Amino acid sequence: MIGTLMTACNKNRNHPVPSIPFDIEINVNLPSYSELQSVGGWAYVSGASKGIIVYRSDVNNFVAFDRHSPAEDGTCEQALVTDEENFLQLNDLCSGAKFSLLDGSIISGSEFGLRQYETVWDGSNYLRIRN
Repeated sequence: MIGTLMTACNKNRNHPVPSIPFDIEINVNLPSYSELQSVGGWAYVSGASKGIIVYRSDVNNFVAFDRHSPAEDGTCEQALVTDEENFLQLNDLCSGAKFSLLDGSIISGSEFGLRQYETVWDGSNYLRIRN
């Protein structure tokens, strides 16, 4: 058990996307987040390193990832964007890496998956996102 914990800590410590403390709350009933009112909807949210993308995976669950690509070399100013043909894929326009919006996993071109953040849904209007 201790070995597992150490491995997890080392993996997170070595993640290339900076860990920036934040704790935000959004109202999904606002027009800017209206896509999050339906399962399968997604929205960009300000915060973290280069912004956050939130995806509503089912009625009661959301996932949130940093839009800072772990594949970039530090010279790219652009954040990850959704693929025009498949919104469930996030593209790094600088490195060419691709990631899954479902779970932040690597599709291609990166050693690390996306940095994920905790989400807490009140079941009605508000979604809290924090690291």
